[in-house]
Amino acid sequence: MLFVRPARLSDLDELERMARAAQPVLHSLPRDRRALETRVALSEDSFRAEVDLPGEEFYLFVMQDSTTGKLLGTSSIVASAGYSEPFYAFRNDALIHASRELKVNRKIHALTMSHELTGKSRLTGFYIDPSLRTPEGEAAAHLLSRSRMLYIAANRKRFSSEVFSLMLGVSDDTGASPFWEAVGRKFFSRDFEQVELESGGRSRTFIAEVMPSYPIYVPLLPGEAQRVLGEPNESTLLAYDIHLEEGFEPDRFVDIFDAGPVLTIAVDKSASASSGELRTVRDGALAGSRAAPYLVAAGGAHEFRAIVAPLAGTRSDGAALSADARAALGVQEKETVRAVPLHQASGELQ
Repeated sequence: MLFVRPARLSDLDELERMARAAQPVLHSLPRDRRALETRVALSEDSFRAEVDLPGEEFYLFVMQDSTTGKLLGTSSIVASAGYSEPFYAFRNDALIHASRELKVNRKIHALTMSHELTGKSRLTGFYIDPSLRTPEGEAAAHLLSRSRMLYIAANRKRFSSEVFSLMLGVSDDTGASPFWEAVGRKFFSRDFEQVELESGGRSRTFIAEVMPSYPIYVPLLPGEAQRVLGEPNESTLLAYDIHLEEGFEPDRFVDIFDAGPVLTIAVDKSASASSGELRTVRDGALAGSRAAPYLVAAGGAHEFRAIVAPLAGTRSDGAALSADARAALGVQEKETVRAVPLHQASGELQ
């Protein structure tokens, strides 16, 4: 059975293996072992800490196979994006250019550098093992990604009231980003991946120092760069759809480097918060034919666990969990878990 839990320093070898396999490189999963160890230690401290307001905390989750012990993915939360330095993105604006004499009034699409996302909580660091990147592995991808929102919904003081996620933008078969080639390279004179690594998750002062502070007029960009504005990379379409299932929506921002979409949500409107139910654990034999897949979480702030399990559709049925599921969650009968339907249909829970 697959389950999600906080990462530990004892996972370092497995985390290093995944860090070297991840493409593109993840800021939350650096390939340098010493830097990776620092990130994991920060995560352990963050999970242990008593937090009243979001700050520099960083939460790293891993997905583990309970049978083999192998780690099959990671995901993470930055409690407050740009806590030390502003978080930069491009804001989609419409600028009006008008001349009474010429009787011209035009609305021009422009991109303006912004740090309005600074201070909001951010989902990041999603990596899933290639063996699970199949239709059969879709539930595992949901588990790995959406466990973060389950954790946020259950631990509100640790995070902001709004959450965002930055999706990878469009690139060609060689990994080149049309938007980066049209904009970023003109100012940095470096390859996309190099600046990506140096940017610290879009929170480095050099971004403001190098990138233009004045609006970039979209009609002046090459057609290929215009076409990819706000479009997710094909490799992230599943992750994009999973965010939509949770309730995220595209916002007025795009990534400052590759123009990938920024998805945002108010925590109160997320499926994990609005559709989450507290259920009492019962023996799995009671699940019956009415069962449907649910995300199920337990463990509070410090010992969080999450799985996907079949549950009956009403709260009064409780959470009928198998012995393996209870072991993965670290719960016993009559304890309480949080449950959220894995899927929604036509605005109603299945």
